[in-house]
Amino acid sequence: MSKALNYGNYLRVDELLRLQTPRSSGPEHDELLFIIIHQVYELWFKELLHEIEYLQKLLCDNDAGRAAHTTRRILAILKTVVAQLDILETLTPLEFNSFRGFLESASGFQSTQFRELEFILGYKRENMMEHMADVEEALQRLRRRYEQPTLWDAFLRYLSLNGYAIPPQQLQRDVTCPVQASPEIQAQLVEVYRHNTTVSNVCENLIDIDEGLQEWRYRHMKMVERTIGGRIGTGGSPGAAYLGTTLKPFFPDLWAIRSQL
Repeated sequence: MSKALNYGNYLRVDELLRLQTPRSSGPEHDELLFIIIHQVYELWFKELLHEIEYLQKLLCDNDAGRAAHTTRRILAILKTVVAQLDILETLTPLEFNSFRGFLESASGFQSTQFRELEFILGYKRENMMEHMADVEEALQRLRRRYEQPTLWDAFLRYLSLNGYAIPPQQLQRDVTCPVQASPEIQAQLVEVYRHNTTVSNVCENLIDIDEGLQEWRYRHMKMVERTIGGRIGTGGSPGAAYLGTTLKPFFPDLWAIRSQL
């Protein structure tokens, strides 16, 4: 006879609470916080991918109303993700170094889901899959995401459905390539902002998502800089210097037109 459903077994709380396994001797007091914060990040990354996939579908269905609602949820999650850095920043450099050596080669640089987020938003680099080469399931997931259309591709289809002249080569572009700025698309976006409030609101929603991700990147970079300075990151990753190079927009056309309006 199966157990009656309750809070604990629906959420599998007992299993969840067994997933925090510090590696330091003692263990060090602050390692538990470090583990929990990063596990929670991975859960939010999973939800962000879930919501962005849905947003893609809504844009392809020309459903601006539901797309706006989904965008609000994505932005609320991003604010939560950024706020979690306030907790992580309570970890001083000495506290982090008390267990840092036990992390060995493990690094946030290896987060498959964060790479998926970059890919679904259009920042695709095939060499990122090299970091997953020894984890077959992760590599397959990232390869699938690499070969799938991005949120920007769904947005271009949405513009086309609303009568805007998106060049065929853009609608049929190689989706494994990073999103690049296009003067032709920018010309159409200027028309959108001048004459179509509904569609321009969708544009602003994408700008909000882009800015939210950039805010997280910036805060993450400063947190790393605050904790380890200019040293090489955990697991040999490039650290704060690399993170600074990632502060670039996902949707360059939406930023480029600001000076034309």
